[in-house]
Amino acid sequence: MTVWLWVGFVAFVGLMMALDLGVLNRKAHVVGVREAIGWTAFWVSLAVFFTVFVYYAYEHNWLGLGLTGAMIRSGEEAALLFATAYIVEESLSLDNVFVMALAIEYFAVPPRFQHRVLFWGIIGAVLLRGVMIGAGAVLVARFTWMNYVFGAVLLATALKMLTTKEQKIEPEKNPLVRLVRRFFLVTPRYHGESFFVRAHGRWAMTPMFLALVVVDGLDVVFAVDSIPAVFSVTADSFIVFTSNVFAVLGLRSIFFALTAMMRLFRFLNVSLVFLLAFMGVKMLIQHHVEIPIGISLGVIVGILAVGIAASIVLTEKKAGHLIDEPAPVEEEPVLAEKR
Repeated sequence: MTVWLWVGFVAFVGLMMALDLGVLNRKAHVVGVREAIGWTAFWVSLAVFFTVFVYYAYEHNWLGLGLTGAMIRSGEEAALLFATAYIVEESLSLDNVFVMALAIEYFAVPPRFQHRVLFWGIIGAVLLRGVMIGAGAVLVARFTWMNYVFGAVLLATALKMLTTKEQKIEPEKNPLVRLVRRFFLVTPRYHGESFFVRAHGRWAMTPMFLALVVVDGLDVVFAVDSIPAVFSVTADSFIVFTSNVFAVLGLRSIFFALTAMMRLFRFLNVSLVFLLAFMGVKMLIQHHVEIPIGISLGVIVGILAVGIAASIVLTEKKAGHLIDEPAPVEEEPVLAEKR
């Protein structure tokens, strides 16, 4: 039964997250560029090994994989589908990174505690995306016209990204933040790495928890385009979920790497516009024209490669830009208390 593969995968993800926070990053510290790049390489390598697992699992139909739902003809096809879905999700997550950086900057989260916010934010993102993927799989399987809806969403998102000059984050207008402030006391300053503290005889939230709420809220917003995008690759729920999870797991380390090198990727958003447009068109025509997965993967990699190459070639590099020096420890900021 495929249920055991789902259970095993979730247990594996839980083990890796526990190892991350409980052992390797138990002590709060500022994550440097080299450390972030090392963790990014680790998560990408893990996804590569999982691609090999997907090949054999679907080739030999382990526990029924590939026999139900979206029929996949071979292990090679399954591996290509997973690799394509992973690249698409990881690419779209990069845009999420820049917006998350703005949110964390808004709440002035001390650098040594940013890892903790992102860690728990990713756990929330995995749970929320699991629910959204389950709902999307049911809709795609039951209503064939949902492909056109998802395709239209992707094209609309691409158009919005093309016409929007600057992304603005206004947490005070976020409905989740406003809901939290309405019903709970919020402390005016950070209290170490705590999300909750005792204040005036009752439990109160710290600004760090508000930052966590915004990070997860932003992930839900970005999932509105990333979930349809991955369903444009395949309707196989196991590949859809696992590719999403691997993309989200690597998001934290990518955050620390890219926030130190943002100027190197100034044209990445342009690539994402074309990527979303391509996936949207692919989903709109998939009932009429079948684009081989190999061609889709080549187009996606080509789009991203052009954007990254243009960013590197056309962006002036500052001397010492990649030197791994931890940011100075900042005093914990005082924020205005609001209900």
